Amino acid sequence: MIDNDRRNLLLCALLAPLASNVLPASAADTPMPEHRMPDMGPEMDKVQWMGNEEIAMLVYPGMTVMDLVGPHCMFGSLMGAKIHIVAKSLDPVTSDAGLTVVPNATFDTCPRDLTVLFTPGGTDGTLAAASDSATLTFMADRGARAKYVTSVCSGSLILGAAGLLKGYKATSHWSCRAALAGFGAIPTEARVVRDRNRVTGAGVTAGLDFGLAMVAELRDRIYAECTQLMSEYDPHPPFDAGSMKTAPPLVKSAMIELVADFSKKAEALAGMTKI
Repeated sequence: MIDNDRRNLLLCALLAPLASNVLPASAADTPMPEHRMPDMGPEMDKVQWMGNEEIAMLVYPGMTVMDLVGPHCMFGSLMGAKIHIVAKSLDPVTSDAGLTVVPNATFDTCPRDLTVLFTPGGTDGTLAAASDSATLTFMADRGARAKYVTSVCSGSLILGAAGLLKGYKATSHWSCRAALAGFGAIPTEARVVRDRNRVTGAGVTAGLDFGLAMVAELRDRIYAECTQLMSEYDPHPPFDAGSMKTAPPLVKSAMIELVADFSKKAEALAGMTKI
């Protein structure tokens, strides 16, 4: 059924369900009914509710699925946008936690001119993607023309390996942020970093912040705030251990040890060290 295939495009609880563009071809060709925004006053009249963005989100085996789903949830609020879930083939892609995602575009069929090019991160899967010639060729080609070149978490390693971060400030997961320097980037510690048309998010859950920042960039702040409210994104985590600044020393030392091998591999990928 079409309703089951359509993304939950939202806004302000004022809109009837609208079609997402994460659809099979048969559903995407179905004419959609016209929706009129109710009269909400002069400020809301200024909001750009509809758009025509072309958004490509790379997927690859071993990615961290939250890196994808968080931004996808926010991009999915953009009425009129088309979201392309892109992989080498249309075969299902399994994340590092075992969740499977089905692409709807390949490197060959993805539009050449994009509004947003995006890649999620991961660990070993990301290192493999950042070493894969076909993936890097695709990212470099689309990134050369995309209006925004973006990533979340260690996905910035893929951007770096594709030559898309030279001379740009960028962030990543804390475990591999320093490695960005090996690609000619300027490692920057922040939840979301924008340098010209490069927009990168820090680790995993920063994808939600990144996504909202991109919604505001592509439309405006009111649109992004409506998306935030509809998502009820009002985090109050049970623990204050979500960053290297706040985590207890024992937790930090344990996690640094746990990811030490990945950190070394990321630096080796960037040409900073040898394994």
